[in-house]
Amino acid sequence: MLILVLGIVSATLLVIVAIYGLCYLKRFSKHEIKDIESLEEKHEEVKEDLIIFEGGEDLTICDILDAPGEVIGKSNYGTLYKALLQRSSKVRLLRFLRPVCTTTGEELDEMIVFLGRLKHPNLVPLLGFYTGPRGEKLLVHPFYRHGNLTQFIRDGNGESYKWTNIYTISIGIAKGLEHLHTSQEKPIIHGNLKSKNILLDSSYQPHISDSGLHLLLNPTAAQEMLESSSAQGYKAPELIKMKDASEETDIYSLGVILLELLSGKEPINEHPTPDEDFYLPNFMRNAVLGHRISDLYHPAILLRNGVDDEIQVTEECVLKFFQLAMACCSPSPSIRPNIKQVIRKLEEIIH
Repeated sequence: MLILVLGIVSATLLVIVAIYGLCYLKRFSKHEIKDIESLEEKHEEVKEDLIIFEGGEDLTICDILDAPGEVIGKSNYGTLYKALLQRSSKVRLLRFLRPVCTTTGEELDEMIVFLGRLKHPNLVPLLGFYTGPRGEKLLVHPFYRHGNLTQFIRDGNGESYKWTNIYTISIGIAKGLEHLHTSQEKPIIHGNLKSKNILLDSSYQPHISDSGLHLLLNPTAAQEMLESSSAQGYKAPELIKMKDASEETDIYSLGVILLELLSGKEPINEHPTPDEDFYLPNFMRNAVLGHRISDLYHPAILLRNGVDDEIQVTEECVLKFFQLAMACCSPSPSIRPNIKQVIRKLEEIIH
């Protein structure tokens, strides 16, 4: 009888414990679900975000998403738009980055903050960074009236032949590059310096775009960006065997831009030979080998001397400018001048 009673009591206790346990688990499950839902809601909230930097205080998400845009450039990793913000009536450049090409997480956040604080009169500033609900990313930059340097050189309106403008653009690019190479603890390598990435304002002051853009891309997309420069004639010869861009490869690209400014011609070999060890245009090589200085610059540069030009130019100045550009384009990285030396030489030429 005692055994029976103890058995009944034990069974009753087990049932009570089981019922309590089920109630607890049920209550816990409800809290867990609520917590998960809360986390999901928070996650949804941070998916769409706009980070604003100096100069972009008037930006809003609605302005950016509703702005009518015109495509002015495309690449494997994104698209560049010229957009009119309706509320402020300001024209901005919007760079859309494909989600599959960008880095993610804290690394991306840190790089965005870093680039947003990178300021110099000859660098295109980052005004804002938008992250959309599907992972899309938009960088907001100022728009510059005179477009890019490639357009300026090719349009043939005469301004590109003024020595004043050639010097202003050259020294401005060099100073912007100096800031990238020397202002931080570690040099910021541009990696894709070319005339299309030099934007000109109404005073023909140059502004380097895409500075540090490779820091936002995954390794594959960043390498593709670097490879694209080779087809356009700006890639240093050592990058054929090495993958990493450097200060020296940026200097090479700068030298090509200086030659482009001087000659008015594109830095592309239409029929490159297999034994070419660096990407100088054929017409420049032939001029160097034949010692024909007159073939190295556009004749209008000297013809316009003294005509609506603030700076007088001589053939000696042009020769020194050419020699500096050629030094930057040396096939040996070790003998290229650094950016401070380039600036000093440019200042000596003009004075």
